[in-house]
Amino acid sequence: MLNFKLSLSLFLFLTVTISASFAQITNAEVDALMEEALQKFQVAGAAIAIVKDGKVFHQQGYGLKSVDTKEKVKANTAFAIASNSKAFTTAALAILVEEGKISWQDKVKTHIPEFTMYNDYVAENFTIQDLLTHRSGLGLGAGDLMVVPDGSSFTIQDILRAFQYLKPQSAFRTKFDYDNLLYFVAGEVIARVSGMSWSDFIQARILTPLGMKNAYPKIAYVKDRKQLATPHSIVDGKLKTIGHFDFGADKINGAAGAIYASVDDLTHWILAQLNQGKYGDQLEKQLFSVQSQHEMWQIHTPLPVNRNPRYNTHFAGYGLGWRLEDVKGNLMASHTGGLPGMLSKTVLIPDLNFGVVVLTNSDNGGSFFTAITRTIVDRYLGLDDFGWTDKLRDNMLKRQAQGDEVTEKVWKTVAAAKQKVINEANFIGDYQDPWFGKVTVFKKNGKLWFKSHRSPKLNGEMMFYQANTFAIQWAFRDLNADAFAMFMLDEEGKAQGIKMKGISPNIDFSFDFQDLAFERVEEEK
Repeated sequence: MLNFKLSLSLFLFLTVTISASFAQITNAEVDALMEEALQKFQVAGAAIAIVKDGKVFHQQGYGLKSVDTKEKVKANTAFAIASNSKAFTTAALAILVEEGKISWQDKVKTHIPEFTMYNDYVAENFTIQDLLTHRSGLGLGAGDLMVVPDGSSFTIQDILRAFQYLKPQSAFRTKFDYDNLLYFVAGEVIARVSGMSWSDFIQARILTPLGMKNAYPKIAYVKDRKQLATPHSIVDGKLKTIGHFDFGADKINGAAGAIYASVDDLTHWILAQLNQGKYGDQLEKQLFSVQSQHEMWQIHTPLPVNRNPRYNTHFAGYGLGWRLEDVKGNLMASHTGGLPGMLSKTVLIPDLNFGVVVLTNSDNGGSFFTAITRTIVDRYLGLDDFGWTDKLRDNMLKRQAQGDEVTEKVWKTVAAAKQKVINEANFIGDYQDPWFGKVTVFKKNGKLWFKSHRSPKLNGEMMFYQANTFAIQWAFRDLNADAFAMFMLDEEGKAQGIKMKGISPNIDFSFDFQDLAFERVEEEK
C-alpha cells in the first residue's frame, strides 16, 4: 500500500501538471505571437479575438490598417470577413426555417422557379440544403468569374441562368467541391421569402440584435471607409495597398462573402454560436434554436480525413456554412475567408467553450491565420509547441517560389518569341461563352488585346507564347491572375474558339478560366 503522503504528493503533482498542460495562453504570449507572425509573413495588419468560458479573453489589433496612412489596427477596425459570411447566411435561413417560412428540404424551384442546373433532374431536386453544402456536382469555384474580379455587370438573374451551361465534374451529391455561386442563390431565397434583401435581413435579424456595431453586410453600408482596414498585396517584394472588393450586392447579393466586421463584433457572434444561439446579458434571447445549430453543425458532405496523429482526427466534413472535424476528441467548427488582400479564419471548439477569430489585410494572410489559430488551438488542446509560424512560413515561401518559377519560365518563352511573325488577323474577332458572355480580341496601340464585355477588369495585352497559345497580361495588376488563351483553329488557320487557364499554379480558384468555352461569333452584316 502506498504511503499516504507520497500518494497525496503524487496526486498534487499530476493535478498541477495536467492543469499546466491545458493552461490558456497569456495575453503577452498572444501579443508576441502576432507581432512575430506579422513580420515573418509580411502582413500589414491583423486583429484577433479569443473567447473562453463565455467571456472575451483577448481582443486586439496589430500592425497597420494601411501602409500608406500608417494608422494602427484596433479591435474595432472592420475587415472583410469574406467566406466567413457564409455562416451568417445559413443562420439567416435557420431563422426562416424556425418561423415556418421554409424548410431545409424545400426545392429551390419552389421559391425560385427560374433556377437552372446542368440537367433537369438536378434542377428539379435541388434543395435549399444543397445550396449550402458544396455537393452540387459542379467543379471547384465554377462560375466565380461572374463575380471575381469585382466590377462586372452580372446580376442574380445571370447567375440563375448560368448553371445550365456549367459542366458537372462529379455526380450530384457525391463529392465536395467548394462553390460560391450557390450561396448567392441562397441569398436570393432569403430575399424572396422574407421580402427583404439579404443585406437588410442580415443587418436587421443578426448584426443589430447581437450588437455588432462595426459590422456591415455590404461595403455600400460603410459611411466612413477610414474605419476599415485596407487590403494589401505584395508587388515586387513590397506591400502595396489595393482597392476594396465590392460584390455589387445591389446586382447580386453578399451571401457568399460580403460582410465587414471587427474582431470586437465577431466576439458577439462567436459567443452566440458557443451558447447555442442564445445571447443577451443573461442569455435571455435566442437568435436560433439548438435544433438549428445541430443542423448547421452536422456533416452533410464528407471530406477526406487528415490522419495526423497530432490531432487524432476521425471525421471531417462540411455542415451548413461550417467545416467540421474532431481534434483530440473535441468537435471543431471552423471556416476561412479570402478576398484580394483580406483573409480570415474562425475556429470554434464548443466542447472547450472556446473560440478564436483572426482577421488580416494582406495576401499572405492565409498562412498567417493558419499559424496563429493552430498555435493557439494547440495550446488549449494541451499540445506541445509545434513551431507553426516557421513551418508555415517556409511552406509559403516554397510554394511562392515554385509558382514564380513557372510564371518566369512562361514570360521568358514569350520574350523569346517576340520576333516570330504572327498573322494576327486570324485571331481578331468576337467570341462568345454561354454563361460569361462576349469577349473581343482586337488591336490596341499596335498590340493584340483581349477584353471582356461584362467583366471590365479582364482586359489586357495578348502575347504570343507558342503553338496556338497566347499569354494574357491583365492591365489591372491587382488581379495576380494572368492567363493562357488557347485558340482552336480551322483548316485555314483562322481561330474558331478559345479555351483558357491560369498561368500560375498559385492562382486563386475563383479565376475559373478553365470553365470557359468561347466560340467565334461573326459580325452581323
